[in-house]
Amino acid sequence: MASEGISKKIRSIVTAAVHSMRKARSDGRSYLSMLLAAKVKFKTGPRHFVRALIAYSQPEIQPPVATTSESDEYQTWLIECERVAPEVLDGGLVSVVMPVYNPPIEFLRAAVESVRAQSYRNWELCIHDDGSTSAEVRALLTDLAADPRIKVDLGKGGAGIADATNAALALASGEWACFLDHDDLLHPAALSSVVAAFLKDAPGVVYTDHDIIDERGARACPFFKPDWSHDLFMSQMYLGHLVVVEMALVRKIGGLRRDFDGSQDYDLVLRCVAAGARVSHVSRVLYHWRAHAGSTAANASSKPYAHHAGRAAIQAHVDEMFPGARVSDGKYTFCYDVRYPVPVPPPLVSIIIPTRDGLELLKTCIDSIRTKTSYCHYEILIVDNGSTQPETIAWLAEIDTAVDTRVLAAHVPFNWSRLNNIAARSANGDVLLFLNNDTEVISGEWLGRLVENALRPEIAVCGPLLLYGDGSIQHAGVVVGMGGWADHVFKAAASIHHQHLFVSPALRRNVLAVTGACMAIERGKFESLGGFDERFAVCGSDVELCLRGFRAGYSNLYVAESVMIHHESKTRDPREVPQGDFEMSMAAYAPYREKGDPFFSPNLDPMSPLPRFRPAAVP
Repeated sequence: MASEGISKKIRSIVTAAVHSMRKARSDGRSYLSMLLAAKVKFKTGPRHFVRALIAYSQPEIQPPVATTSESDEYQTWLIECERVAPEVLDGGLVSVVMPVYNPPIEFLRAAVESVRAQSYRNWELCIHDDGSTSAEVRALLTDLAADPRIKVDLGKGGAGIADATNAALALASGEWACFLDHDDLLHPAALSSVVAAFLKDAPGVVYTDHDIIDERGARACPFFKPDWSHDLFMSQMYLGHLVVVEMALVRKIGGLRRDFDGSQDYDLVLRCVAAGARVSHVSRVLYHWRAHAGSTAANASSKPYAHHAGRAAIQAHVDEMFPGARVSDGKYTFCYDVRYPVPVPPPLVSIIIPTRDGLELLKTCIDSIRTKTSYCHYEILIVDNGSTQPETIAWLAEIDTAVDTRVLAAHVPFNWSRLNNIAARSANGDVLLFLNNDTEVISGEWLGRLVENALRPEIAVCGPLLLYGDGSIQHAGVVVGMGGWADHVFKAAASIHHQHLFVSPALRRNVLAVTGACMAIERGKFESLGGFDERFAVCGSDVELCLRGFRAGYSNLYVAESVMIHHESKTRDPREVPQGDFEMSMAAYAPYREKGDPFFSPNLDPMSPLPRFRPAAVP
């Protein structure tokens, strides 16, 4: 109902007003000063007033902003590294769908011209105007209708974005629906590249990378996305632009829904996925999102009702695909937190910790688990691999008498894989959690977060955000092929929510692998996959197990909400890695060392843990 949509927007405005007053009072402002400020803002028009009110009420979230050096670097990258699009002469008709409402006239002209400039010629542009009050806009639309490839429908207004888009879709007769905002731009190769993806893999949905057109008209702030990550998508609508959907699928699921105005595209893709559609990614920057005062590209807090609609869309999605899951707001605007149900009584978790001496670190690890973990149904298995220090031996003998802890003696040559397999066979838990002895719990929900995701039928291995002692990132997912082998993306970066070139490290996402310093897996999956490969003595078997799970059809998961400290490299020298581990890793990682990790981006430097532009190929 249109009235319901209006009611939602009114509630959002009232909420913003209340939050603004509270924030202003906390800032020391009087009611009189607030009233005067509101009077000044209202003179610019009710729409600008509401946007200013909403922006003030929201937490300060910084949109992507490029420095001069970064902008220059991007321009250089575009010249040297932007790849040539596959040329497709005619693979079928593409319907570019554009709802319109009072855009700046120069932006609308530019958007239309970007469609006309497509190297792919078999397109139509379907425009529905939702009652624009600008005579200039209406006149331009009337003129555009003279082009036989452009279909224009002039509405009476008030339909809302979802219904306006559906009206544009009603004009379409193409095989695919390409969604374009009235103030953005398509790259000239956009349609050709997307059609090539549809013809190659026949997915239901295709998305691309995008960048921002800044106020100077320059391309800036590219967003190089990973391939399809369902969990990341339920944390954030990272697809953004460009999204193209098979028209038959759009018709099948009933188009867009007005109840999700503001996040109607989010809801659409979620329903496509629930209907069984595969999602494909073209890793080229093919859409240019214009940043201006009223757009979320420039101000993520400009449309709070869109944030709430996004949460509702995800809840509807998980109700269908993950019964019992609940969605709440994440810590940041347009970010969300999906919690998954855990059986009652909760399953036992076996926390497996190989060790040899290093008592100070081990005690810190065990004490932090016992005092800070809110998930209480666990046992601790300490695998003693030949401790010799008297104080360690005495402490292990004492703790072995505790109800929740067992010490397993493993007097064998050090082999990380074998030690963990030995403990797994002795474990009583339904979930196995492999943990280094140099880790420290700092968040009470660390274990519960891992358990609820490890129990999901589609997940093999999951791991947490690990921090160095100084608070910087040690592990936020493994990229296979990084550094020539496998490395932790975001390593040594600040642990903040920041989308710079790549996705934010603060968001949950699917990965090829996580680190064995802390990894959780359901016992049945661990056994069906065959456990750790004991041909790896020191390192590599953690990643290899994840890759086996991925090949078996599972997903692996980085759980950003589970946080620990990892005092890395304080117990064993990384130079002790035997040659055999390198040879085994070379074979296991081969496809991704050569072709790249699908959950990273081929546009980024594979030799840098921090997201950086991929350098030009050396001739």
